[in-house]
Amino acid sequence: MADAVRTKKPAVHKRTPAGGAPTVPHTAEEASEPRIDVAAVTDLLLGTWGETRRAAREMIKDPAFWRIGGQPMPEHRERVLSQLHLLVEHGGSRRAFPEEYGGHGDNGANIAGFEELVLADPSLQIKSGVQWGLFGSAIHQLGTKKHHDAWLPSVIDLRLPGAFAMTETGHGSDVAAIGTTATYDADTEQFVIHTPFRGAFKDYLGNAALHGKAATVFAQLITGGVNYGVHCFFVPIRDDEGRMLPGITSEDDGVKGGLNGIDNGRLAFDHVRVPRFNLLDRYGQVAADGAYTSDIASPGRRFFTMLGALVQGRVSLDGASTTGTALALHIALTYADQRRQFDSGAGTDEVVLLDYGKHQRRLLPLLAQNYAQFFSHDELLKKFDGVFSGRADTPDEREDLETLAAALKPLSTWNALATIQEAREACGGSGFLAENRMVGLHQDLDVYVTFEGDNNVLLQLVGKRLLSDYAKQFKGADAATLARFAVGQTAGKVFHGAGLRQLGQAVADLGSTARSVELGLREEQQHELLAGRVQQMVADVAAALRPASKLAPADAAALFNTHQAELIEAARAHGELLQWEAFTDGVNHIADEGTRRVLTWLRDLFGLHLVEKHLAWYLINGRLSTQRAASVSRYIDRLCARLRPHAQDLVEAYGFEPEHVRAPIASGAERERQDEAREYYRRLAASGEAPVSEKSLTKKQSR
Repeated sequence: MADAVRTKKPAVHKRTPAGGAPTVPHTAEEASEPRIDVAAVTDLLLGTWGETRRAAREMIKDPAFWRIGGQPMPEHRERVLSQLHLLVEHGGSRRAFPEEYGGHGDNGANIAGFEELVLADPSLQIKSGVQWGLFGSAIHQLGTKKHHDAWLPSVIDLRLPGAFAMTETGHGSDVAAIGTTATYDADTEQFVIHTPFRGAFKDYLGNAALHGKAATVFAQLITGGVNYGVHCFFVPIRDDEGRMLPGITSEDDGVKGGLNGIDNGRLAFDHVRVPRFNLLDRYGQVAADGAYTSDIASPGRRFFTMLGALVQGRVSLDGASTTGTALALHIALTYADQRRQFDSGAGTDEVVLLDYGKHQRRLLPLLAQNYAQFFSHDELLKKFDGVFSGRADTPDEREDLETLAAALKPLSTWNALATIQEAREACGGSGFLAENRMVGLHQDLDVYVTFEGDNNVLLQLVGKRLLSDYAKQFKGADAATLARFAVGQTAGKVFHGAGLRQLGQAVADLGSTARSVELGLREEQQHELLAGRVQQMVADVAAALRPASKLAPADAAALFNTHQAELIEAARAHGELLQWEAFTDGVNHIADEGTRRVLTWLRDLFGLHLVEKHLAWYLINGRLSTQRAASVSRYIDRLCARLRPHAQDLVEAYGFEPEHVRAPIASGAERERQDEAREYYRRLAASGEAPVSEKSLTKKQSR
């Protein structure tokens, strides 16, 4: 284990120029370090469906797929629509659909290929997701064969562009409370789709403002005077010439903060009639006489089953955010490895940005975090494919998939915004130029944090699942069992506090703070700290909510509200733990020694970055002594310095080619500029014609 963590030769040279930044090796070869196998790491990051990702990346090398910065919104919208037709030509719309309709029946490959489109234009990624991942998927997953026969071929080849009409102006994440109604008229065997008030307008819908010919509309199904809850209906909205059909109102959402290649809009329905056939009735059926039947008796379970069938939106947002974040890091770290800034004022070379400790500190932990996201996303995608292929389609597996997606999507989308912003700032003014992609990426990925449900709401769902699983431990337990558990909890807290404080004293025995820290913060201890935090947070919230079962409903709701923030934070900690575990599993399966060693350092950086972020919690709860807590930040600094020579290899392992990056500051142009400037000053100095600096004259006069 020691060899997997420590290097025999330090990555940092002891020489420090007068400018203040250490002079360090810029490559692993210069530092005589182990090197990663870049191609092998690329395979790891591309994951289980790597070949599909490579095919998608090859396709989007065509400039016809690229986002044009500053393009007017109407032109951008038409460009993205034309790109969807190009996707159809390349077979990109077929992967998820059944073979009998010309599809490939490969759900994992579908998501993997779709996520890579973020490198071309996030508007293209999301609009294609609307067409095939939401509108088409609703027909496929919520409808039955008669619906597939009627509409899927036209959806796949884009003859039938459509909108996914779930969200309402007044209800976003709370789908169960939407206001749109679908009332069955037995005399005509039709459903009457109606928008009863302004807040029930379907809103933010891609393809609603211009291009959609139909919509999958979620509405409260009412028949025989009974509301059977939210169901989905196929509703035509435009004719073939693009004119709105009678009773349909469309409004354009107009210019947005990003993703302006998508024609988002609002839809409202004034007693619009559709045939009974148009109810997508996989989970709930209405007979000609209006009788309602369903194989799922529980209304709540039926609702969540229908929504769970559309979980791929959250899965794909996790992956696309991870890839978009990787692009920003590739640009920022490549630039930082070439751009020079500040010297000693005595004629020494200016220092490369990435040689500065602060620059390493601001970017390398984010690189480690992004690697963790790649590994955890592949686990999520494998879980998704197992369920949707039918190989592992059980209620428990579906619940696990929904929980995992709800845990990871918030972290990756939040991390995307934070990382892109930090990367932008790390590139200075160059990062603010549209041509270098950072600003556009931030604008386009901004809404990902509220797509498919507000992140905090998703984490609350995860938190409730954690509480449910926690409670199952004690189902049927007697008083003696509960008492033993209570004693164990107390003993555990004492053990964690005392154990780590005792370990902190090992500094004196080992004679080296650095060595002691490394021994105390390796894989096993990182997992103990991260997992222990989740366990204690869930236990604390559960204990606080225990009286709710004996309270009136209003008082129980008030008690839950008091602890809502704590529950969401526990769910977030759970998501971080899942990412760390996925990263660790990936590292432990690497055969090449050099690659495994470097990625172990990167995994350690991610783990300790999480510990540092929550350091106050660890101190308050006695999980870390003050001495060891202080050592966490110092060890992070050491890991950043150790990883500095590997930074370029690690971003090259993303596998991006120039057509994917398209940022001048990451093209090598910066290195050429720097080399040109250095050569100019070298020749000037050699010519003997260089002007004398005022500072040197002042020094001579003072002697």
